[in-house]
Amino acid sequence: MNVPKASEKECIILTISGRVQGIGYRRSAQQKAESLGLTGWVANLENGDVRMVAEGTPDQVDALELWCRNSGPRMARIDRVEVVRQQASGVFVGFVIR
Repeated sequence: MNVPKASEKECIILTISGRVQGIGYRRSAQQKAESLGLTGWVANLENGDVRMVAEGTPDQVDALELWCRNSGPRMARIDRVEVVRQQASGVFVGFVIR
């Protein structure tokens, strides 16, 4: 199996606003990221948003962004998704909840 090099991967930083805390959003996001083969983390922010930092191939991070915009847990209500893309650092191992 060919594992992409860090230079072939990208990093996506997502800030998700709406009803995303207290409904299992982080756990669902972790499961989705792991199923896509991404590395990184997800955390609640003090203002009620959720932030995710994920690294993988462009197709993998695109799939995560699409999931954040259109899916999520059943009780979620997504009002806004802010996206920043940059080159992957390659520092993450697994995908964790912070």
